[in-house]
Amino acid sequence: MAEAVLDSLTAGNLFDLTGVVAVVTGGGTGIGLMISSTLLANGATVYIIGPKQADLDKIAAVYNEAAEKAKKPGRMYGIQGDVRLKSEALRLAQEVGRREKHVTVLFNNAGVTSGSFKKPEVANAEAYRKAYFDEVSEEAFDHNFKTNAVGPYWLTFAFLPLLEKWKESPGGARFAPQIVMTSSMNGWTKDPATAGFSIPYMYSKSAIGHATASLAHELIPLGIRVNGIAPGFFITEMTAPGTADAIGQSKLPPSTQFQFQIPLSRPGEQRAGTPKDMGALVLFLVANWFVDGETVLIDGGTMLKHPSSY
Repeated sequence: MAEAVLDSLTAGNLFDLTGVVAVVTGGGTGIGLMISSTLLANGATVYIIGPKQADLDKIAAVYNEAAEKAKKPGRMYGIQGDVRLKSEALRLAQEVGRREKHVTVLFNNAGVTSGSFKKPEVANAEAYRKAYFDEVSEEAFDHNFKTNAVGPYWLTFAFLPLLEKWKESPGGARFAPQIVMTSSMNGWTKDPATAGFSIPYMYSKSAIGHATASLAHELIPLGIRVNGIAPGFFITEMTAPGTADAIGQSKLPPSTQFQFQIPLSRPGEQRAGTPKDMGALVLFLVANWFVDGETVLIDGGTMLKHPSSY
């Protein structure tokens, strides 16, 4: 009896994702790739969505080859799409539905940041208007909100039928169908320094944080959970542009100066979250039935140092 209990609680049994079908928007780069590669490594079939099919195919080929060599059952497939659009959300769901009978988990992860301002050097109204008003375009707000907050709404409801079908699948008793939103520590911060001085980005991440809880409430009758991930500083194409290598791993230039404090890090590593940190959280969310409507902050203690509403 006790042996059976212990066996059921091993990491191999808790996090065996064989049979799981996942969709990850922005899954070919940055945090999205941390998510999709973790899912693949543990046996899932993963569909990554992004703006360029060639880029998606390239990264999928690299990781599928590695999975084959390691005799892992997981596989990764790319589907080009514009996550900002309602029509694209429906098309993407239909495309996945042509290939799969169901979806276990949808990661609404794709994100952008733009509209940064330079902090005023003097405290007067004219300087503040120039920084916060003149330097920030209307297009920046539109782009951030459509990608980071509005698109996830369309995708959530477009994929609901496939998520519901997971409950009737052979693996439906193991994991609950779920939607996971990528928010940010900047959904809570009061200090724009932690958000690259982008107010549009901060606002959009606040919006998706609230959407996570409200959509979880709305989907209770369907038995489909909605949770969120709120990353702090991770080394990605967003935080270290142009540094990604052939397998999608970005590097932080040695001369990087932080505008905010990150108290926690792994010994001997730069003060940033790692793929292992993100992967452990992803596995927890997929495997756990008893969490709903929550957004997990994974920021290395940054919000403990900077004013926030977290």
